[in-house]
Amino acid sequence: MSAATVTGGPTAWQRARRSPGLVIGLMVVVGMVLVAVFAPWLAPYDPDEQDVVVPLAAPSAEHLFGTDYFGRDVLSRVIWGARISLSIGIVSTAAGVIVGTAIGIVAGYFGGWLDRAITAAADVLLSFPQLIMGLLLVAVLGASTGNLILAIAVTAVPAFIRIARGSTLAMRERDFVDSCRVLGFSNLRIMFGHVLPNIMDEIVVLASLWLATAIRTESTLAFIGLGVPPPTATWGSIVREGFDNLLDAPWLSLCPSLAILAVMIGLNLIGDGLRDATDPKAAP
Repeated sequence: MSAATVTGGPTAWQRARRSPGLVIGLMVVVGMVLVAVFAPWLAPYDPDEQDVVVPLAAPSAEHLFGTDYFGRDVLSRVIWGARISLSIGIVSTAAGVIVGTAIGIVAGYFGGWLDRAITAAADVLLSFPQLIMGLLLVAVLGASTGNLILAIAVTAVPAFIRIARGSTLAMRERDFVDSCRVLGFSNLRIMFGHVLPNIMDEIVVLASLWLATAIRTESTLAFIGLGVPPPTATWGSIVREGFDNLLDAPWLSLCPSLAILAVMIGLNLIGDGLRDATDPKAAP
């Protein structure tokens, strides 16, 4: 029986539903995901279609976000860019969560020299800023969608190793783990069948916050020319394309920048809401 049941206090789900920030964040992020999924139907134009007659056209009824230097519709490129930017962020974060969590659980559960070796390796990786690490990896591997996902995932792994290891160290001393050992359960079953479900709260909260970091990293790498090769539209590449015309056509960089900002705020609201909802000390 949970503490919430005994004391009559709200459950994590009830606290989550009462969090206005979490609700707003979910609405923003889900809205962006839907835009990305239905991009072929929502985009008014082909994102790569050039119209030399209307280069750098100001926002109008025909082109709500204006056009770029090549006459491409900025709104269409922002909508299609959501698909690429969000996909890279989600896939790279998922990869970092899976690999980092698995390694962290193994390190925390077994301890000893294995734990020390994994912790030392994670600390070395964490000593590099995420953006610098991603930049180095993409510069070495080359600019492509796959390499970009790999680079961002590698930067995420040590953070999830650390949080999974710390939570596992606390969980392995619990009575239910000792009971599993007495019953003859394998280490693999104990780690991923019993320990993992009990540390998922911390993992999910960090994943929601790290997704914002992944999208920001992708946009930054694309801005400096290390993102998905053109003419594929991503939010970072669209901002970069408009940078040279920032004074004459500010809408080129402003529109994708606002999209990035909205997703960043939404994901951080989700992360804060989940953290409050899963905190047993949170106020009712």
